[in-house]
Amino acid sequence: MNFDLEGKTALITGSSSGIGLAIAQALSDEGCRVALNGRDSAALDAASSSVAGSASCVGDVCDPQQASEVVASAATKLGSLDILVCNVGSGRSVPPGKETPDAWQQAFAENLWSTTNCVEAARARLAKSRGVILCISSICGSEVIDGAPVTYSAAKAALNAYVRGISRPLAEDGVRINAIALGNVLFKGSSWEARLDDDPSGVAAMLDAQVPLGRFGTINEAASLASYLVSPSAGFATGAIWTLDGGQARGGSD
Repeated sequence: MNFDLEGKTALITGSSSGIGLAIAQALSDEGCRVALNGRDSAALDAASSSVAGSASCVGDVCDPQQASEVVASAATKLGSLDILVCNVGSGRSVPPGKETPDAWQQAFAENLWSTTNCVEAARARLAKSRGVILCISSICGSEVIDGAPVTYSAAKAALNAYVRGISRPLAEDGVRINAIALGNVLFKGSSWEARLDDDPSGVAAMLDAQVPLGRFGTINEAASLASYLVSPSAGFATGAIWTLDGGQARGGSD
């Protein structure tokens, strides 16, 4: 594809593996200069070596100080910052009804504050470049999904509300922000990979009953939509939650 991203600069948080790494690779393939981020320096270096010309920025963006350092490091290494992809997040939490104060804190740190920290740290730079922000969310933030942790669902719902609410102030600076609400995406190291190994017939039954397209999504499909949303082709899109879930969610996109 050609999304007219040649020469743009992009920071992708949580990009040592999985969806974040796929987005980084897709943007690199589109001509972007990319900076990868993760907490594990060895894993981050391995990921960076697989994306030609990429930079590495180690840090835990759930912490506001480290998020500021990661953004500053990326801008220095890339020379500017045009695109911020906030991919850090985790659906691993306690089962519904088993919530604890620590579980709430962890879920919101990973799925909301990791984004707000980076947006606040990058806002001035993105205003200067009239840049774009993309947040990776979940359909769990749009409606109740059976079995999904309440802590995770609430944090993703808050993330979706944040994207909608902050879009107007950001637009005054010429900055766009959107989110992708993902459904069930299968990739190496994902929770679905483990569940497939443990209960392939149960997973197949779930897909048949709950996902109209009857399959998992792929990281490349997520990366393709991400590439579009951060590109000039989506220049009139902001403040929206874009659903990519094979038809599972009843509500669909904004």
